[in-house]
Amino acid sequence: MTSQAGNFDRGTFVGRIWRPERSGPSLVVVHNGAVVDITSKAAPTMRDLLEMGDPVGFVRAQAGDPVAPLATVLDHSIEGEGDLSRPHLLAPCDLQAVKACGVTFARSMIERVIEEKVAGNPALAQTVRARVTAIIGDSLRNLKAGSEAAAKVKAALIEEGIWSQYLEVGIGPDAEVFTKAPVLSAVGWGASVGLHPISRWNNPEPEIVLAVNSRGEVKGATLGNDVNLRDVEGRSALLLGKAKDNNASAAIGPFIRLFDETYSIDDVRKADLDLLIEGEDGFVLKGTSTMREISRDPLDLVAQTIGLHHQYPDGLMLFMGTLFAPVKDRDVKGEGFTHRIGDRVTISNAELGALSNTVRLSTECPPWTFGVAALMRNLAGRGLI
Repeated sequence: MTSQAGNFDRGTFVGRIWRPERSGPSLVVVHNGAVVDITSKAAPTMRDLLEMGDPVGFVRAQAGDPVAPLATVLDHSIEGEGDLSRPHLLAPCDLQAVKACGVTFARSMIERVIEEKVAGNPALAQTVRARVTAIIGDSLRNLKAGSEAAAKVKAALIEEGIWSQYLEVGIGPDAEVFTKAPVLSAVGWGASVGLHPISRWNNPEPEIVLAVNSRGEVKGATLGNDVNLRDVEGRSALLLGKAKDNNASAAIGPFIRLFDETYSIDDVRKADLDLLIEGEDGFVLKGTSTMREISRDPLDLVAQTIGLHHQYPDGLMLFMGTLFAPVKDRDVKGEGFTHRIGDRVTISNAELGALSNTVRLSTECPPWTFGVAALMRNLAGRGLI
């Protein structure tokens, strides 16, 4: 099972697991194929670890408490979802806000324009896609958002009658930044991801997620699935909250790779992501996304999210958007891709591992019950705070 999550022999990988004997979560590091508990009064939460000046040095100095082989924890994570009697992976973040940036790639921006123009009706997507791409093509791929050249393109598109709020955040000066999920609601490797039952047109969004502390310092990165309801958001951008934030609709993991001598923000800038969707009906879709084509630098996205204009005392996890555009037909010709219940979604990157989840309805995923109050009581009961 370990290979399904990645190879963690090189680098500093930290995360969180559920420990039944503690009736709560623990902070862990992956070491020699084993999950080692490094929870302490100095670092009772992932938030506390990332607030340190040198989290890597702290992690390497901990002897820790070996819990189990990583393969065993992965088996429990995928086979015993909701079973609190066995250790299993959780999302690697805890008290951080979960934020997301949208429309950060030209190709996905075009798909958002299409969603808006067809008002969430997939049957009209192919016709509108042909019209939009005839005007835009790939000319926006190397266009820097907020630049003078972008302003000229904006003026030309307005004249063509194809301007959209999605093009505004895609090439305008201000990035789209929204709250993806409440604190502690994200799910981890092996868990189910949730679709709201009203949606009939939806897709995964493979992304890199930055781990940012309260000072705006990026301390590491991980993978994320920003589950998206295309029909809901396409009906109205004001339904973004309903399209993005539902039970189990944010998956993050498997671990945060801390920035050290083996991995840095430059590795994030050139990262390639692979997506694999395997349906119970035999349908297979493969896709890719590359950070090389993002229209805004990762650190610019961080600066637009946290600063004097907005503080995050417990830090944040920042989804940075995706290049993936799900246009392969699954059911009806011209309507593109949509999920079916039971789809297995795997997002992978050579440096960060693989995040694998199964698609369910949000109403059928395990309910989210362990919130901030429960975490504080648990940590207090263990003498950690």
